[in-house]
Amino acid sequence: MLAFTPYPKSQSIKEILFSSLAAGILVYLFLIIFQPFGTESFHHPYKYLILFPYTLIFGISFFASDLYTSRFKNWNIISELLKILLILFLGSTLSYFYNSLFISHVALSFENYCYMFLYSLSVGIPISAIYILSRYIYLNSHKNIPPNNTPQQIETSEHSINTILRIAANNTVLTIAEKDLLCVQSMENYCTLYYLESNSVKKIWLRISLSNILTQIQTQTIKRCHRSYIINLEKVKDLRGNAQGYKLFLQEIDFEIPVSRSFISIIIPELQHLRT
Repeated sequence: MLAFTPYPKSQSIKEILFSSLAAGILVYLFLIIFQPFGTESFHHPYKYLILFPYTLIFGISFFASDLYTSRFKNWNIISELLKILLILFLGSTLSYFYNSLFISHVALSFENYCYMFLYSLSVGIPISAIYILSRYIYLNSHKNIPPNNTPQQIETSEHSINTILRIAANNTVLTIAEKDLLCVQSMENYCTLYYLESNSVKKIWLRISLSNILTQIQTQTIKRCHRSYIINLEKVKDLRGNAQGYKLFLQEIDFEIPVSRSFISIIIPELQHLRT
């Protein structure tokens, strides 16, 4: 069914921020161009400046929802639509308080909120349709590898050192076998650690910088490959790309891991060594 078609997820904070800001700007442009819901009869010398906060309101709503849902796996079209409903609910709530307290100066009431929610649906549905379609095309195009890049199958080394890694972050201490670590992903001041437990993928959020966690877990096969990623090279099943950019694929996770140009001279020789 179309509703259960997989929908690509972004692991990039920059992409999430850019797409959220673009959605907020579309809301603002819709308001100043079409001037719906009495906006045309609203007269004020700073009218367009007063309407600008709606850009921030919906931009923040998109960004917060995208950031929160980025942790979920098995994302599909119906999941994305439910996320859009959450965004419209959050955006309409913030818009209602902004409009009531700073523009209309009317008493708060559930009836007025319902009107604002309907207004948000009217504006948000076409903009959300553009948002969903454009992100679907963009994320899929950046996920696919050009056909002239021949995949290289990476074999897992049979000589993995059975080392126990110890990670200390604030009041949390995590111990994990090196052979069970998959990768670490950085998002601002947090890191998401992916690992295996009883043959199933687990992940945990830690308040720690990527450079800090690297000093605690770096080994011969656990290396930093990107400013936002640490990878266990023995878990890499597929390498694609060329000197302009490589992507690493792990069997256990559903997203690709980029290799920065500055790390190519470290990562690629190690992978080639593991294949021999």
